Amino acid sequence: MNIHLKSLLYLLLFGLLHFGYESTGLKFLKPICGTNESVFQHLKIGFFAYFFTSSIEFGIIKRRFKGNSFWCSRTLAVIFVPWIIFLIWYLVPAIWGKVTLVVELSWALIVTYISGVFAGIIEKDLEKLRFSSRSKIITFILFVISAFLFIWFTYRLPWIDLFVDPSKLG
Repeated sequence: MNIHLKSLLYLLLFGLLHFGYESTGLKFLKPICGTNESVFQHLKIGFFAYFFTSSIEFGIIKRRFKGNSFWCSRTLAVIFVPWIIFLIWYLVPAIWGKVTLVVELSWALIVTYISGVFAGIIEKDLEKLRFSSRSKIITFILFVISAFLFIWFTYRLPWIDLFVDPSKLG
């Protein structure tokens, strides 16, 4: 699938997962949809949106793939997407600090699309590799751990926030 088309599909699915639970209140959507505006929830949305996008891609073009380089490359890209979002998102706060709501929302759309493009480029290169059994197992384990943490922390937040100094906690 074309990287830009896939990134647009990812952006669309991201939007659906962002507002899916909030707009419907359907409990079964809570593990994969955003439940608030925290950075964590946006990383979770990116993870699941890219996974669903890759699943749709597989359904469309599965006949062209022999072997399993498709899923290994896509699974690694799914694991990378939240971290790509994190790295790109924090450029604006690092450089400009607090910005207006319009700038923040515009930046959010740009970051989401760019994270899809970057993941798409990475996965296309990874697709050319031959993965060893150990790499496949590690990729699967990292995917399962990521999915578990995103779902688990939806219901039980960890004891510490990412940017809070632990010595300042009561």
